[in-house]
Amino acid sequence: MEFDWNNTPFDLGSLTHQEIEESFEDAFAVRLLPDSPRFGVQARFFNLGLSAGGIGIFSVYRTNGRQTRVLFARPFETEERFFYQRKMEQTLL
Repeated sequence: MEFDWNNTPFDLGSLTHQEIEESFEDAFAVRLLPDSPRFGVQARFFNLGLSAGGIGIFSVYRTNGRQTRVLFARPFETEERFFYQRKMEQTLL
């Protein structure tokens, strides 16, 4: 997966580009299609995944099939970590 990091449209805060990319490579990453018309029209998707260092990252992104543009990313909130762990456990059963 190739990422477009030109003019990153958000403040990375404590995250790095590498950590965000790693969260997309997570074997248990959860990719969600938006159920809101607002996001669907703009073809935005959501990703919840862990970096190699174990940091849970929530991302909003768009893709053309070849290149991925991350529009926003931040560390997991409590509910997102719970959701990610529940999905991972369901996958392992």
